[in-house]
Amino acid sequence: MAIFEGGRLVLLLVAVAGFFVSTQGGLTPSKFNRTSFPEGFIFGAGTAAYQGNSWRCSNADVTSDFYHRYKADIKLFKEIGLDSFRMSLSWSRLLPSKNFIPGGVNPLGVKFYNNVINEVLANGIKPFVTIFHLYPPQALEDEYGGFLSPKIVDDFRDYADLCFKTFEPYIVSHHLLLSHAATVNLYKQKYQATQKGEIGITLVSNWYVPKNQTAESRTAAVRAFDFQFGWYADPIIHGDYPPIMRSLVGKRLPKFSAAQSKQIKGSLDFLAVNYYTANYIGHTPSSNSVNLSYTTDRQITISTDKEGTPIGTPTEMSWLYIYPKGFRDYLLYIKQKYNNPVLYVTENGMAYANNASLPLKEALKDTLRITYHRDHLLYLLEAIKEDAKVKGYYMWNLADDFEWDAGFTVRFGLIYIDFKNNLKRHLKYSAYWFKAFLLKN
Repeated sequence: MAIFEGGRLVLLLVAVAGFFVSTQGGLTPSKFNRTSFPEGFIFGAGTAAYQGNSWRCSNADVTSDFYHRYKADIKLFKEIGLDSFRMSLSWSRLLPSKNFIPGGVNPLGVKFYNNVINEVLANGIKPFVTIFHLYPPQALEDEYGGFLSPKIVDDFRDYADLCFKTFEPYIVSHHLLLSHAATVNLYKQKYQATQKGEIGITLVSNWYVPKNQTAESRTAAVRAFDFQFGWYADPIIHGDYPPIMRSLVGKRLPKFSAAQSKQIKGSLDFLAVNYYTANYIGHTPSSNSVNLSYTTDRQITISTDKEGTPIGTPTEMSWLYIYPKGFRDYLLYIKQKYNNPVLYVTENGMAYANNASLPLKEALKDTLRITYHRDHLLYLLEAIKEDAKVKGYYMWNLADDFEWDAGFTVRFGLIYIDFKNNLKRHLKYSAYWFKAFLLKN
């Protein structure tokens, strides 16, 4: 998900990598590789059910066809040298009708996910499973508005119960938080002791940089983070929404009962985060508008440039500018504000345009992606050295797919999918860079 996301060749790629890292303090590939990170640190890549299994000016009827090609993709995953495969389960595939539990389980869906997990394990790879990746069943949207209704809490818990019975899982505003808390409580009481698994939630946020050094801009940058990341993290870590949200939103912000707050607080074994980019933030006074909304409540201005200079190198996604320093700042801020939780980075990546006129040989030369990941990993390592408890890093993503707000117009993958030639797979330069980076000496 990204939203607003022979021999001669290897020698060439090592040379390319050497050129890039030489711009960062003279490091060479032999000095910056997986051994630079703590023992046991996990490197992985991700995909999501809808994006990989199901064409702006396109729909997702057929994407990368992971459903039929998962064995070949997992083989490529292993070839790159990655440790962990992040995948998601589709609620609608497992429970395709409203007659959810009992009797509504799709055995073919269960069989497919068991086959994928078993294939991952058979290749010595650790599965990292998201049970909810942004899309609830259409049946629930039609019946009661999905997450707009409190009815979603019980249905989500029942869906999670099915997942816990069937697989060994990972979990990914008000009713979503209550659903999360109910799900975590279910897992800890009913499954954790025997399955020995861990459960957490993935939160998505940009990093926010004050547009200038005024006190107002600095405060606005903190406020922007509270209104995005803190909206979910504060209840889960502290038991309630950020005080600034309580102050600015007032009675429109739902309240947790004492029992709900108690259940939500601490409802995780780890916190997972997605980081792609950063924005400049300025302060804007309250408009006292009758048309109050999340946008006006924040009292901020958001931009990607300052006096015409962009915050980072632009990419094909209009919202994604490359700002790796923000990755370190982001992780250290979470460490400081949220009691230094165990962290996994579950998404980090950038996209190239899907240029149909580009020869395949040229389309595989994603050198900017190599720069992106190398620089973010360098700043990630800095955060770890400053005691941020980051245990794993998953790039987005394994293979080109259908992106939520861009369809097939962009490519995020380490693996090139030839959508015009029977979905044939090709390793990009970035995949070979990671293969060299991940070599176990």
